[in-house]
Amino acid sequence: MTPSPATPTPATPTAPPPALGRRAVLGATGLGGLAVLAAGPDVAAAAPARGRVSPFDLDFEVVHRRRRLDLLADRFVTLRDSFTAAGSASEYAVLAPRGTAGAVRSGGGELRIGGGAGAHSTLLRSRSRQDAPYAAVLVDVASFSGDGTRDRVLAGLAKGAQDHLLAWYDRATGTVGIDLTLDGTTETLGTVEADLAAPFELGFALTSTTVVAFADTGSGPDPLVKATLDERLDLREPAALRTWHNSFGAESGSGTVVLDRVRAGYFGQLGLRDPHLVTHADGTPYIDRGKAYLTFTQAGLGFFETAHWGVWTLDLETYRLEQVANLFFQRDGNDVVLGDHAGHLVRDEANRRWIVTTSTWGDFANDSVEIDYTTVRSSVDVLSGVHVLRTRQLRLPTGDLPSAAVGQWDPHVVRIGGRWYVGFVNARRFFDFYPALARSPRGGDFTELSLVGADPSKVETEGTVLQRFGGRWYVLASNGDASPAEIRGQYPVYDLEMDQLGVLDAPHPTNIPWPMVIPVAERGRTRWLLVTFNGTQYDEPLLGYGTHGDVVVMEAQRTTGVEFPGRR
Repeated sequence: MTPSPATPTPATPTAPPPALGRRAVLGATGLGGLAVLAAGPDVAAAAPARGRVSPFDLDFEVVHRRRRLDLLADRFVTLRDSFTAAGSASEYAVLAPRGTAGAVRSGGGELRIGGGAGAHSTLLRSRSRQDAPYAAVLVDVASFSGDGTRDRVLAGLAKGAQDHLLAWYDRATGTVGIDLTLDGTTETLGTVEADLAAPFELGFALTSTTVVAFADTGSGPDPLVKATLDERLDLREPAALRTWHNSFGAESGSGTVVLDRVRAGYFGQLGLRDPHLVTHADGTPYIDRGKAYLTFTQAGLGFFETAHWGVWTLDLETYRLEQVANLFFQRDGNDVVLGDHAGHLVRDEANRRWIVTTSTWGDFANDSVEIDYTTVRSSVDVLSGVHVLRTRQLRLPTGDLPSAAVGQWDPHVVRIGGRWYVGFVNARRFFDFYPALARSPRGGDFTELSLVGADPSKVETEGTVLQRFGGRWYVLASNGDASPAEIRGQYPVYDLEMDQLGVLDAPHPTNIPWPMVIPVAERGRTRWLLVTFNGTQYDEPLLGYGTHGDVVVMEAQRTTGVEFPGRR
């Protein structure tokens, strides 16, 4: 999850750090014992088995990097209108937020609002809405009325004429703002001066409880005003979600405002991070027709609570990314719809189910984070569409680890030799955390876990993933910028006893990039990819930390033999 908002600075890997594995953890009592045990000798990278590849045989290099920035997710548009049909405006409820609504006429690729000499306030409420508080409404402005007192375009969500949340631009005053109106009382949450001439696109975006007004004059969306709803309105509540619909309109002292397109739907992302391969229960990558399926944390309009989780495909030849699913969550005992993320999605054919695990960053307030889970019958296609899933806590054992843990996150679930293994991150406090591993008894389920081991010598190590190389399983993680200098910027590699064996040879492009290695079977050989992310923010001065990053793809040399046989 990269929870430390430090400026990303790539580091060059150095010698492997001291080992602190299962035997050390289970034999230690208290922090003093752990400190002594952490002072062991350096660990040499283990030699691979004869004729088999190990993670230490691979040298990864960056081959592709791309930023995915979409205010509106391509496949998740719930309203799209270019006003080509005469009378299409009749599809909307015409509201008058202030005074009298103007005349509304559509056709020929434009929507004309107003037309008379008098003032009007016109809001068009669509039938479309979203099932989660992650929304975008984009309005293409063709021309303004030219009125010198009020000349506004509106975009946002509305319940009715007396209840709406709107981004607006007023050409007459040169001001962009965000208004919240409840029971007819309007509060302006923020304004900024701007000089925007038509044509341009006005954008409204909501992620959880954060709202931003955007403008796009042709070079991409530019965030202008940011506001938080705080306790004024909670659109995470399902009852509210059902009644607030995508809306847009105009206000003017006189004349006509012309729009030529409106689009609305689920918010996309300002960046992508935390890539996690969708897998079968035995760890086989979920690959179909040359595309690997991965989940990503989709950066929202600010810190971690504004992000949400989506499923994407990665074309294994072109590295083109395409979002195919949005996953949202309601937790046991709490009905609000949240964007929990940084988890793992597993197809468990033997039990005819999907296993879904997440980290509860969706309402993070510097208090605690846990790992939640649910299971979904395999007939439900969680790899496409929009799903709101109900989860419960996955209780992970901590054994003799320090008891002041405040959080656990970054789960990875795989079945090895009849036992479920769950890799995760354990935190002593925010932000001081390290990798750990639990497993079930033979024949048990992934919820029946005991601690295998951990590495509490680390202080900022996360992104825990399990991967097989040459038929042998390893645990991979990532050391962040707050790590001691001698191990900073490394990807530590552990065995299934949580003894560190060495480090992965790969660039480390941000604070704590995940080492998501993907073995791709190709005609009797394996092509090794590593998908991760960097720390590039999007307009951090306005939006703050949490809007990273670019997706970074690395490749290592191909090896003989197939790590996982191909399967659909």
